[in-house]
Amino acid sequence: MRFSRGGDGRARACRWDHNDRASLQRFWFDDFSKTGGLGRDGGLRSPTGTVALRQTIPAGESRKFRFLLSWHFPNRTPERCGWEAPKGKEKSFLGNYYCTRFSDAWAVAEYVQHNLAEIEDGTRSFVKALQSSTLPPVVIEAATANLPTLVSNTSFRIADGSFHGFEGTGESHGWGFGTCTHVWNYEVATQFLFPALGRSIRSTSFGYATDAAGHMDFRHKLPLGEEHWQPAAADGQMGQIVKLYLDWKLSGDQEWLRQLWPAGKRSLSYAWRPGGWDGDQDGVMEGVQHNTYDIEFYGPNPLCEIWYLAALKASAEMATAVGEAEFALMCRKLYEQGSRWTDAHLFNGEYYVQQVRAIPESQIAEGLRPVDSATDTLHPDSQAGSGCLVDQLLGQYMADLAGLGPLLNVSNIRKSLESIYRRNYKRHLSPYASVERTFALNDEASLVLCEYPEGERPKVPLRYHSENFTGSEYAAAILMMRYGMAKEGVECIANIRRRFDGERRNPYHEIEWGRHYARAMASWGAIPMLSGFFYNGLTQELELKPLVSTQEFRSIWSTAAAWGTVLQTMQDGNPKFVLEPRRGSIAIRRLKLDARMFSTDRADVVVGNDQLSCVVERHGSDTLYVFQEEIRVGPSAALTLSEL
Repeated sequence: MRFSRGGDGRARACRWDHNDRASLQRFWFDDFSKTGGLGRDGGLRSPTGTVALRQTIPAGESRKFRFLLSWHFPNRTPERCGWEAPKGKEKSFLGNYYCTRFSDAWAVAEYVQHNLAEIEDGTRSFVKALQSSTLPPVVIEAATANLPTLVSNTSFRIADGSFHGFEGTGESHGWGFGTCTHVWNYEVATQFLFPALGRSIRSTSFGYATDAAGHMDFRHKLPLGEEHWQPAAADGQMGQIVKLYLDWKLSGDQEWLRQLWPAGKRSLSYAWRPGGWDGDQDGVMEGVQHNTYDIEFYGPNPLCEIWYLAALKASAEMATAVGEAEFALMCRKLYEQGSRWTDAHLFNGEYYVQQVRAIPESQIAEGLRPVDSATDTLHPDSQAGSGCLVDQLLGQYMADLAGLGPLLNVSNIRKSLESIYRRNYKRHLSPYASVERTFALNDEASLVLCEYPEGERPKVPLRYHSENFTGSEYAAAILMMRYGMAKEGVECIANIRRRFDGERRNPYHEIEWGRHYARAMASWGAIPMLSGFFYNGLTQELELKPLVSTQEFRSIWSTAAAWGTVLQTMQDGNPKFVLEPRRGSIAIRRLKLDARMFSTDRADVVVGNDQLSCVVERHGSDTLYVFQEEIRVGPSAALTLSEL
């Protein structure tokens, strides 16, 4: 332990003996309560001690005491943190990235001391931007309450800079190693707030974790690149393709896409193997599909199928961008076929269901289910079947955040969300029987995972069917907002936050398999969805079409290179738009606003002190402002657009 001394602000540290109980008694009864001192130093290396700053405070005055507690633990190994490793590699040195930046804990403290004002200013600016938003307060609370997961033991960067995450955190180690694709698919905090971390996940998924045949490990072992994990997860693999598209679109980084696209293409084509997920290449996943419920779906189901549709649509865009027109055409064809088939055969008039199918073992491709699986493939249990699945539209949730648009009939999407709200929403859990894990109970409200129509629940229903995953609840609620059910979506989010209100449960770590569960970071998706703020780094087009309070609207926003605030208001009877970056800068060539508010053909556009000209176009419900060349908007050069 090191500390500074000097003047009246004298500092002292005291290491305790190994017997903490005896040291505590000696500290309190023999030393501090009598003399105000810390007592004698134990003289031994001990994990426990006392540190104090002493000042004389005259009557009526006040003093501030600042303590900086820093650490430096470079020796991360798979064994010590609970990450699975290849046999014999359990003690391999992984390290921690921050230790490559700082030589020791003292260097960390010095850095913080010298940069504290700037760090605090950035943090307060971010919080202020959130608090000034006109979005529903509970949406802001939910979005921010799960960000601590990124600084908890659930998440870490090893010495090479790559980012990895458990599913959640236990008492002594992480739970669910491997940056589990089908769990981390739900979160969008990394993509929108910390894009380097999101892109690191994709670099691992489409790098070490994807083999030559396109099989992607849904969990990866550390050290990287030495041993693969079985089986592949259909929802996890397809979701990573959609997230590859989102990362590319947010950043506009064409070279990065070119590096990862060959593995992305293989991972999609993996579905087309004989006996695979879509072995007959008709756009429908009929095969055995391992998924986030730790089971395999046998036959077409909405969870994996809609992820697949999103992956096909995203792949068509990426293939076009890298010049693979024929592959892009094939993806579009399969997407269109699969979309039509899903609406025609899985939508039951209220919501999308699973067609449970018998599949002989001899017709199941290798790598699609655990090698020790005991499932009767001709009579599979733990299936969704006719149940109303809260995650049935999960692929649509990510598709909308990625700007891919509706994947299915919009009317069917809306009816499915209404069914989830009607069937899965339990306003009071006391009368609701559950033999699963208990994440909510008694007078609490939640969306349960899968609700079967009366009399149709199978003898062995879907695993976890009566539980509530907050990440699943957030995703469903965010989709409700997108498809005309903003009130219902906000209500579902408010129910989650009541369960984690600081009295019933810790408000800063939503639980599932462990604390600080990664899936819950889906909550950030409500910010871009409700604000209607979407940026395309490829075309440099910015869109703002808020779903709430359109005439007096303010929100935080973020892209791969910047974050700030956006304002839409009425001033002297005319609409006004203000984009103000707080950190970084954003390049814009096209600005798309809601034609219901911005409707004239003349606008006054100012960036910083420069007056700009633009062409105004009308496209249905959109008013588009097209600039002659790229404009760069930064902290010292905000963009203001006022109609004349």
